[in-house]
Amino acid sequence: MEKSPYDLTGMDTKAAKEYILHHITALKLNEKNIRELDSDINKWENRIQLAHSKGISDLAEEAEKEVLRIKNELDTLKTETADLKSGIQRMIRQLPGLAARDRSVDPDLLEQELLIVAGFMPGDEEKAAQDREFAALEKNAQADSALADLKKKLQDGNQ
Repeated sequence: MEKSPYDLTGMDTKAAKEYILHHITALKLNEKNIRELDSDINKWENRIQLAHSKGISDLAEEAEKEVLRIKNELDTLKTETADLKSGIQRMIRQLPGLAARDRSVDPDLLEQELLIVAGFMPGDEEKAAQDREFAALEKNAQADSALADLKKKLQDGNQ
């Protein structure tokens, strides 16, 4: 099975950060190219309108073909950009794990890894704490309910 280009397994933290930077640079270049292609589309659509207003339909058709070509290129670039963005996010989420392997146990990194394992993102500590509080409250509520049911059964049995 082929390794994903967004898998940082086997890299040290420094190499992983450089690799991510390379992807971020590609992302920024793609975003710049998207802006340029959007501008080109506007330019060619204006040319289509100009050719139609002058009654030069064959020139308008050529301009329409150019717009379609640019739109296809733009769609491809947008798809690649979206893939890059999600890949960069996946790689960034892997960094705490790589950093933890590079040195001894760091309690902050350990906490972040535990959050990730629990299904939370780093920075969601408050949400995780709230989930623990609600779980404890729900457990206590179930215990109180079971106790009340037991007391009721005892009372009904004594009457």
